[in-house]
Amino acid sequence: MSLVSILPQEHGVDIEIKYATSDNFTGKPVYKKGACYLHKDAADCLSKAVNLAKPLGLKFLIFDAYRPSEAQWKLWEHTPNPDFLADPAKGSPHSRGVAIDLTLMRSGSALDMGTAFDAFTPLSHHGHTGISREAQANRLLLLGLMTAAGWDFYRNEWWHYQLFNSRNYALISDKDAGTNMM
Repeated sequence: MSLVSILPQEHGVDIEIKYATSDNFTGKPVYKKGACYLHKDAADCLSKAVNLAKPLGLKFLIFDAYRPSEAQWKLWEHTPNPDFLADPAKGSPHSRGVAIDLTLMRSGSALDMGTAFDAFTPLSHHGHTGISREAQANRLLLLGLMTAAGWDFYRNEWWHYQLFNSRNYALISDKDAGTNMM
């Protein structure tokens, strides 16, 4: 299985792979190598979203994309919460290369989305009104751009988007992908 390497210059995005750092809910790096990959179909949808955001003066900051199956198990072992993590026995859209975690930026700064990435709280749910109006508007802007570009959303996480038919894609291990992320 070949994945598309998503690169800042080539794809017009910024990348900060959180699971390659200790700045994630586990408090330690999950990946030994921070890289951003997507299945070609997802990469095409990302390009559409980038093209929709650009005239608005917006850019995407990617926190995670393809996540090796081995990493999904590590996350699940740390926090087995099906409201915020896919059970690795069933498989995550991330481990299929067809999901992405991201936010919007303007002038080099991330827009206020009301919570941090991976804040496992009801405040992270799409449509939650317990956050500022500005954050609500920013989430709706992100949602509009992503859905217009062909992405589906996960209702519990404002940052997570996946292809509509994500279960139709095969799970991919780090070894099979040849990404050497683990």
